[in-house]
Amino acid sequence: MAALDLKAKSNASHGTATRQDQGGERSKRAAHYHKSAEDIQMTKVRVEGFTLSIDGFGAGPEQSLENPLGKGGPALHGWAFPTRTFQTRLFGNTGGELGIDDDFAARGFDNIGAWILGRNMFGPVRGPWLDERWKGWWGDNPVYHAQVFVLTHHPRAPLVMEGGTTFHFITEGIRVALDRARDAANGKDVRIGGGAATIRQYLQARLIDELHLALSPVLLGSGERLWEGINLVDLGYTCSQQVASPRATHLVLTRT
Repeated sequence: MAALDLKAKSNASHGTATRQDQGGERSKRAAHYHKSAEDIQMTKVRVEGFTLSIDGFGAGPEQSLENPLGKGGPALHGWAFPTRTFQTRLFGNTGGELGIDDDFAARGFDNIGAWILGRNMFGPVRGPWLDERWKGWWGDNPVYHAQVFVLTHHPRAPLVMEGGTTFHFITEGIRVALDRARDAANGKDVRIGGGAATIRQYLQARLIDELHLALSPVLLGSGERLWEGINLVDLGYTCSQQVASPRATHLVLTRT
Protein backbone atom coordinates (compact mmCIF):
# COMPACT_ATOMS: atom_id res chain seq x y z
CA MET A 1 0.00 0.00 0.00
CA ALA A 2 2.83 2.33 0.94
CA ALA A 3 4.49 1.46 -2.37
CA LEU A 4 1.28 2.34 -4.21
CA ASP A 5 1.06 5.63 -2.30
CA LEU A 6 4.68 6.37 -3.13
CA LYS A 7 4.04 5.51 -6.78
CA ALA A 8 0.93 7.70 -6.82
CA LYS A 9 2.83 10.58 -5.25
CA SER A 10 5.62 10.04 -7.74
CA ASN A 11 3.16 10.04 -10.65
CA ALA A 12 1.46 13.15 -9.28
CA SER A 13 4.81 14.85 -8.83
CA HIS A 14 5.83 13.80 -12.35
CA GLY A 15 2.54 15.12 -13.75
CA THR A 16 3.02 18.43 -11.96
CA ALA A 17 6.59 18.68 -13.22
CA THR A 18 5.44 17.78 -16.73
CA ARG A 19 2.76 20.47 -16.60
CA GLN A 20 5.32 22.94 -15.28
CA ASP A 21 7.74 21.97 -18.05
CA GLN A 22 5.02 22.34 -20.65
CA GLY A 23 4.00 25.67 -19.16
CA GLY A 24 7.62 26.76 -19.22
CA GLU A 25 7.94 25.76 -22.86
CA ARG A 26 4.74 27.65 -23.66
CA SER A 27 6.12 30.69 -21.86
CA LYS A 28 9.35 30.44 -23.83
CA ARG A 29 7.44 30.14 -27.09
CA ALA A 30 5.23 33.07 -26.12
CA ALA A 31 8.32 35.14 -25.30
CA HIS A 32 9.82 34.15 -28.65
CA TYR A 33 6.67 35.17 -30.52
CA HIS A 34 6.51 38.41 -28.55
CA LYS A 35 10.14 39.15 -29.40
CA SER A 36 9.53 38.38 -33.04
CA ALA A 37 6.56 40.74 -33.10
CA GLU A 38 8.68 43.47 -31.51
CA ASP A 39 11.45 42.88 -34.03
CA ILE A 40 9.00 43.12 -36.93
CA GLN A 41 7.51 46.31 -35.49
CA MET A 42 10.99 47.85 -35.19
CA THR A 43 11.94 46.86 -38.74
CA LYS A 44 11.21 49.58 -41.30
CA VAL A 45 10.81 48.96 -45.00
CA ARG A 46 12.72 51.68 -46.84
CA VAL A 47 13.53 52.85 -50.33
CA GLU A 48 16.76 54.85 -50.43
CA GLY A 49 18.40 56.91 -53.13
CA PHE A 50 15.94 56.05 -55.88
CA THR A 51 16.60 58.66 -58.53
CA LEU A 52 14.00 60.12 -60.87
CA SER A 53 14.28 62.42 -63.85
CA ILE A 54 12.18 65.57 -63.89
CA ASP A 55 9.73 63.78 -66.19
CA GLY A 56 9.35 60.86 -63.77
CA PHE A 57 11.58 58.10 -65.15
CA GLY A 58 13.75 55.90 -62.93
CA ALA A 59 15.72 54.48 -65.88
CA GLY A 60 16.17 55.35 -69.52
CA PRO A 61 14.88 53.39 -72.53
CA GLU A 62 16.59 50.38 -74.13
CA GLN A 63 18.21 48.89 -71.03
CA SER A 64 20.77 46.23 -71.88
CA LEU A 65 23.85 44.43 -70.62
CA GLU A 66 26.01 47.18 -72.09
CA ASN A 67 23.72 49.95 -70.83
CA PRO A 68 21.93 48.71 -67.68
CA LEU A 69 20.46 52.14 -66.83
CA GLY A 70 19.16 52.68 -70.37
CA LYS A 71 19.88 55.58 -72.69
CA GLY A 72 20.59 58.68 -70.65
CA GLY A 73 20.17 56.73 -67.42
CA PRO A 74 23.66 57.31 -65.98
CA ALA A 75 22.98 61.07 -65.94
CA LEU A 76 20.32 60.47 -63.30
CA HIS A 77 22.96 59.55 -60.74
CA GLY A 78 25.23 62.55 -61.15
CA TRP A 79 24.43 63.46 -57.55
CA ALA A 80 25.51 60.07 -56.17
CA PHE A 81 28.65 59.02 -58.06
CA PRO A 82 30.94 61.77 -56.67
CA THR A 83 29.95 61.19 -53.02
CA ARG A 84 32.38 59.67 -50.57
CA THR A 85 29.85 56.92 -49.83
CA PHE A 86 29.63 55.79 -53.45
CA GLN A 87 33.35 56.22 -54.11
CA THR A 88 34.28 54.00 -51.18
CA ARG A 89 31.42 51.49 -51.13
CA LEU A 90 30.86 50.98 -54.85
CA PHE A 91 34.16 51.81 -56.48
CA GLY A 92 36.70 51.02 -53.75
CA ASN A 93 38.29 54.47 -53.99
CA THR A 94 39.41 56.84 -51.28
CA GLY A 95 38.09 60.36 -51.01
CA GLY A 96 34.86 61.60 -52.52
CA GLU A 97 32.64 64.58 -51.81
CA LEU A 98 30.90 65.30 -48.53
CA GLY A 99 27.76 67.39 -48.06
CA ILE A 100 24.02 66.97 -48.60
CA ASP A 101 24.29 64.36 -51.35
CA ASP A 102 26.71 62.24 -49.34
CA ASP A 103 24.51 62.51 -46.25
CA PHE A 104 21.62 60.97 -48.19
CA ALA A 105 23.84 58.38 -49.86
CA ALA A 106 25.23 57.32 -46.47
CA ARG A 107 21.84 57.05 -44.80
CA GLY A 108 20.85 54.58 -47.51
CA PHE A 109 23.21 52.02 -45.98
CA ASP A 110 22.54 52.87 -42.33
CA ASN A 111 20.85 50.12 -40.29
CA ILE A 112 20.07 47.96 -43.34
CA GLY A 113 19.84 44.27 -42.48
CA ALA A 114 18.48 42.85 -45.76
CA TRP A 115 17.58 43.90 -49.30
CA ILE A 116 14.85 43.14 -51.83
CA LEU A 117 15.50 43.52 -55.57
CA GLY A 118 13.48 43.00 -58.70
CA ARG A 119 14.78 40.52 -61.24
CA ASN A 120 16.00 43.32 -63.55
CA MET A 121 18.08 44.81 -60.74
CA PHE A 122 19.94 41.52 -60.43
CA GLY A 123 20.73 41.24 -64.12
CA PRO A 124 19.62 41.39 -67.76
CA VAL A 125 18.77 37.68 -68.02
CA ARG A 126 15.09 37.07 -68.80
CA GLY A 127 12.93 33.95 -68.52
CA PRO A 128 14.14 30.65 -67.04
CA TRP A 129 17.71 30.45 -65.76
CA LEU A 130 19.25 28.46 -68.60
CA ASP A 131 22.52 28.47 -66.70
CA GLU A 132 23.82 30.14 -63.55
CA ARG A 133 26.82 31.93 -64.96
CA TRP A 134 25.27 35.36 -64.38
CA LYS A 135 25.98 36.43 -60.78
CA GLY A 136 24.91 40.07 -60.80
CA TRP A 137 26.32 43.40 -61.91
CA TRP A 138 28.75 43.84 -59.01
CA GLY A 139 31.48 41.20 -59.36
CA ASP A 140 32.43 38.63 -56.75
CA ASN A 141 32.01 40.99 -53.79
CA PRO A 142 28.69 42.85 -54.21
CA VAL A 143 27.92 46.07 -52.38
CA TYR A 144 25.14 44.62 -50.22
CA HIS A 145 27.04 42.61 -47.56
CA ALA A 146 23.72 41.14 -46.40
CA GLN A 147 20.98 38.74 -47.45
CA VAL A 148 19.36 39.86 -50.73
CA PHE A 149 15.97 38.56 -51.89
CA VAL A 150 15.42 38.71 -55.64
CA LEU A 151 11.85 38.61 -56.99
CA THR A 152 11.55 36.22 -59.93
CA HIS A 153 9.12 33.79 -61.56
CA HIS A 154 11.84 31.19 -62.08
CA PRO A 155 13.47 29.17 -59.26
CA ARG A 156 17.19 29.24 -58.71
CA ALA A 157 19.40 27.99 -55.87
CA PRO A 158 20.77 30.61 -53.45
CA LEU A 159 23.94 32.29 -54.64
CA VAL A 160 26.60 32.84 -51.98
CA MET A 161 29.05 35.65 -52.75
CA GLU A 162 32.04 37.22 -51.04
CA GLY A 163 31.60 39.82 -48.31
CA GLY A 164 28.53 38.30 -46.68
CA THR A 165 26.11 38.71 -49.59
CA THR A 166 23.77 35.83 -50.46
CA PHE A 167 21.16 36.18 -53.20
CA HIS A 168 17.92 34.27 -52.58
CA PHE A 169 15.52 33.90 -55.51
CA ILE A 170 11.89 34.23 -54.40
CA THR A 171 9.08 32.97 -56.62
CA GLU A 172 6.19 33.34 -54.15
CA GLY A 173 5.67 37.10 -54.46
CA ILE A 174 6.41 40.35 -52.66
CA ARG A 175 4.97 39.45 -49.25
CA VAL A 176 6.93 36.21 -48.94
CA ALA A 177 10.07 38.08 -49.97
CA LEU A 178 9.39 40.70 -47.31
CA ASP A 179 8.77 38.09 -44.62
CA ARG A 180 12.04 36.39 -45.49
CA ALA A 181 13.88 39.70 -45.56
CA ARG A 182 12.50 40.76 -42.18
CA ASP A 183 13.64 37.51 -40.63
CA ALA A 184 17.09 37.93 -42.16
CA ALA A 185 17.33 41.59 -41.09
CA ASN A 186 17.21 40.53 -37.42
CA GLY A 187 15.65 43.76 -36.19
CA LYS A 188 17.35 46.07 -38.69
CA ASP A 189 15.58 47.65 -41.66
CA VAL A 190 14.78 46.16 -45.06
CA ARG A 191 15.76 48.18 -48.12
CA ILE A 192 13.80 47.85 -51.36
CA GLY A 193 16.50 48.40 -53.96
CA GLY A 194 14.26 48.68 -57.03
CA GLY A 195 13.62 48.84 -59.87
CA ALA A 196 10.56 50.98 -60.43
CA ALA A 197 8.14 48.07 -60.94
CA THR A 198 9.20 46.45 -57.66
CA ILE A 199 8.82 49.71 -55.75
CA ARG A 200 5.36 50.22 -57.27
CA GLN A 201 4.22 46.81 -56.07
CA TYR A 202 5.32 47.50 -52.52
CA LEU A 203 3.83 51.01 -52.59
CA GLN A 204 0.47 49.75 -53.84
CA ALA A 205 0.41 47.26 -50.96
CA ARG A 206 1.33 50.09 -48.50
CA LEU A 207 4.32 48.06 -47.31
CA ILE A 208 6.91 50.83 -47.62
CA ASP A 209 7.39 52.95 -44.50
CA GLU A 210 9.78 55.51 -45.95
CA LEU A 211 10.78 56.45 -49.48
CA HIS A 212 13.81 58.65 -50.28
CA LEU A 213 13.75 60.03 -53.81
CA ALA A 214 16.47 62.06 -55.49
CA LEU A 215 14.98 64.27 -58.19
CA SER A 216 17.72 64.79 -60.76
CA PRO A 217 17.62 67.82 -63.12
CA VAL A 218 17.64 65.77 -66.31
CA LEU A 219 14.97 64.83 -68.86
CA LEU A 220 14.84 61.33 -70.34
CA GLY A 221 11.70 61.53 -72.49
CA SER A 222 10.91 57.84 -72.05
CA GLY A 223 11.95 54.85 -69.99
CA GLU A 224 10.67 53.21 -66.83
CA ARG A 225 8.12 55.30 -64.94
CA LEU A 226 7.79 55.06 -61.16
CA TRP A 227 4.37 56.64 -60.62
CA GLU A 228 2.37 54.69 -63.21
CA GLY A 229 -0.96 53.79 -61.52
CA ILE A 230 0.14 55.22 -58.14
CA ASN A 231 -1.96 57.64 -56.07
CA LEU A 232 0.25 58.56 -53.15
CA VAL A 233 -2.46 60.59 -51.40
CA ASP A 234 -4.92 57.69 -51.39
CA LEU A 235 -2.14 55.38 -50.19
CA GLY A 236 -1.47 57.68 -47.24
CA TYR A 237 1.99 59.02 -48.07
CA THR A 238 3.13 62.54 -47.26
CA CYS A 239 6.34 64.47 -47.94
CA SER A 240 8.17 64.71 -44.62
CA GLN A 241 11.48 66.17 -45.81
CA GLN A 242 12.79 68.25 -48.71
CA VAL A 243 16.45 69.22 -49.11
CA ALA A 244 18.16 70.55 -52.25
CA SER A 245 21.77 70.30 -53.32
CA PRO A 246 23.30 71.69 -56.53
CA ARG A 247 22.84 68.26 -58.18
CA ALA A 248 19.49 66.98 -56.86
CA THR A 249 16.43 67.67 -54.76
CA HIS A 250 16.05 65.05 -52.04
CA LEU A 251 12.50 64.18 -50.98
CA VAL A 252 11.46 61.82 -48.21
CA LEU A 253 7.95 60.39 -48.32
CA THR A 254 6.55 58.78 -45.19
CA ARG A 255 3.55 56.50 -44.76
CA THR A 256 1.05 57.90 -42.28
